[in-house]
Amino acid sequence: MRLSSLLRFPYDFGGREVVHWFPGHMAKGIKQMRAKLTKVDCIVEVHDARIPLSGRNPFFKEYLGIKPHLLILNKMDLADLSHQNRITSQLRKQEVGKVIYTDCIQEENIKQVVPAIVERIKCNPRFHREENPEISIMVTGIPNVGKSSLVNSLRRIHLRKGKASRVGGEPGITRSVLYKIQVSENPLIYLFDTPGVLSPHIENVETGMKLALCGTILDHLVGEDIIADYLLYTLNNYPQHRYVQHYELERPCSDIETVLKKIAQRLGKTQKVKAITGTGDVNITIPNYSAAAYDFIRAFRKGDLGRVALD
Repeated sequence: MRLSSLLRFPYDFGGREVVHWFPGHMAKGIKQMRAKLTKVDCIVEVHDARIPLSGRNPFFKEYLGIKPHLLILNKMDLADLSHQNRITSQLRKQEVGKVIYTDCIQEENIKQVVPAIVERIKCNPRFHREENPEISIMVTGIPNVGKSSLVNSLRRIHLRKGKASRVGGEPGITRSVLYKIQVSENPLIYLFDTPGVLSPHIENVETGMKLALCGTILDHLVGEDIIADYLLYTLNNYPQHRYVQHYELERPCSDIETVLKKIAQRLGKTQKVKAITGTGDVNITIPNYSAAAYDFIRAFRKGDLGRVALD
């Protein structure tokens, strides 16, 4: 099969409207963050390295931008970093001063965070916090980009202590702005972990699909069948065909139903359905497409299907 026969461009979103398909939510989280601003010296924004431009909440800059800012692009182990220079250039145009790539596993990357925070604060006056010897930071970001994992990694490296924030593979684990959490002794740094807050106005449907693909929006709000189809489209257009080897398929394919059928067969995922015949109802066994879509999406999110850059 020729590669050109796999490509679908542009992706057909079926006339969906972003405002109805990707409802944003933010009011409560932003209100809580603003209430803590007078106690904060630096804002640490965490985002997914696969979507370094898409989905960053503009309200973080509008409401919290009066403080020194550090952008951490997390999950770098899942991202194609060959586009780093282009991304950095675009972020500079957005007035992002400092960017650090992390994956919350490699300690060398996490060790850059505290010195970068200290550097950002030194470049800006602390005003009424000048006499306070401790540094307070606020960790912000959209859902499921690894904010709590970063907090726990900082504590493990600088304090040799365990988890202080809950982590999970679904958006919405952190529900509110927590109390102060110590992450470093020298310098003395405390932080506020915050709930993931999406922009109330996602730019377009494609941006929303990128967010859904990276797990920042609950799957059921979009539909796993739709996310799986967009994932297949993305992998083929990239091109990144590791899914063929991962699921032991014969070749790349552009038809999601065909791919999910083969995935279901390989995983042994089936379901019984009732079929109406001329002699009555009978139960037949068919591939479980939902289970296959679930596995396909999560294999991508774990990095099993290869690295990509969605922006």
